[in-house]
Amino acid sequence: MNIILTSVTIDNQYKALKFYTEILGFIKKKDIPMGEHKWLTVVAPGNGNGVELLLEPMGFEPAKIYRKQLFDAGIPAAVFGTDDIQQEYERLEKLGVVSNQNPKLWGR
Repeated sequence: MNIILTSVTIDNQYKALKFYTEILGFIKKKDIPMGEHKWLTVVAPGNGNGVELLLEPMGFEPAKIYRKQLFDAGIPAAVFGTDDIQQEYERLEKLGVVSNQNPKLWGR
């Protein structure tokens, strides 16, 4: 069994897509109109068949409360990996990304 899709809730799909592609460097995989919103996914560069991250519009009130409580508690909605966390942190900082925590190394 494999993980093929996971999601993050976002407020604006266009802003989220720009952030995930232009800042974080992910690649847009699916962009399917679905009424007011889209089925919009990104994947890691060089891994087009890997796990897709769905940029899911926030439209469900209990989910808004849950997301805020996670944020207030310092619990990430998603965790991303990189070969050099300090270099990536500095790159993102130069691009204006604001983090509520310093980068952390997590053991595997």
